[in-house]
Amino acid sequence: MEIIRKIFGDKFAKAAFIVLVILYTLILFADFIAPYSSSYSNRDLSYAPPSKIYTIDESGKFSKPYTYNYIRKYDSNMMQTVFKQDRTKKYYLRMFPKAESYKVLGIIPTHRHLFGVSKGGELHILGTDINGRDVFSRLLFGGRISMTVGFLSLLIVFPIGLLYGGISGYLGGITDILMMRFAEAVMAIPSFYLLIILAAILPSGMTSIQRFSLIVVILALIGWAGFARVVRGMVLSVKEEEFVQAEKVLGASKKRIILKHILPQTTSYVIIAMTLSVPSYILAESGLSFLGLGIQQPDASWGNMLKEAQEFTNILYRPWLLAPGGLIFVAVLAFNLLGDAIRDILDPKSQGTKG
Repeated sequence: MEIIRKIFGDKFAKAAFIVLVILYTLILFADFIAPYSSSYSNRDLSYAPPSKIYTIDESGKFSKPYTYNYIRKYDSNMMQTVFKQDRTKKYYLRMFPKAESYKVLGIIPTHRHLFGVSKGGELHILGTDINGRDVFSRLLFGGRISMTVGFLSLLIVFPIGLLYGGISGYLGGITDILMMRFAEAVMAIPSFYLLIILAAILPSGMTSIQRFSLIVVILALIGWAGFARVVRGMVLSVKEEEFVQAEKVLGASKKRIILKHILPQTTSYVIIAMTLSVPSYILAESGLSFLGLGIQQPDASWGNMLKEAQEFTNILYRPWLLAPGGLIFVAVLAFNLLGDAIRDILDPKSQGTKG
């Protein structure tokens, strides 16, 4: 609670914390908030622009929010497909309309969504992609992968790194030398090229869930070594403290000393490292999916959604396809700001410098 109070005392950290809470709330309740499911597709609306919402009618009076459907046509003068609004019928925005069925948090079946339009209407807040899929809905579903890959990786990285670094630093001698040389060998593995090789040899029939799991495991198995080295350095200094020496004199086992007395002394660093490590995993997953090595279509992640925006014509004429990149930027920036604030709170040297 003290940490949270201090975070809210820093305006940048407070803003970052609120942004992250909003993002995780959106992806947690994506099925309810998204007007369409992740599998929804309307090929007739391929690359349709964002729906325009009106609150003033033709007579200039205020009206309930409404929109028009788009009609896809070919413009012979411009020699390209264009979308024009069908103004023959209005479709009013509705709260909690009936739509595609789903399960809230995977448990409670329902067919109510947060918002939508009257029957027969199409509402695409951020337009559609090449397959006529709603970009806004896919951003929410894709965020579940992009925003959770970091935390899932940490569940593997930190237990391994803590134990490995703790044992190496405490035992010292030849054991420490051999364990650190192995860790350095792992750090020397070019992770990017390793993932490219794996992508080439893996069966093409793997599901996105299997690929997602593989990404998490590979990133974790490569990333633990650097963390273990830092922990080992901290343990080397902590094990000479008087309370550790007292435990040795009292006959405590090495396992008890490491787990009960030495590793808890690294808690501050672990919290800081976890907060600052999540952005790197988000960027790694997004980059791999962007290159086609991660989550595959039709499943969504911010990385593979951003892949469509690599074409110059899409950047120029369909800027809504850049939305995943904006969310990646916001999420990474928020985690970094929050991590810096937590480091300033927990690091006594940082506090002393500021004072």
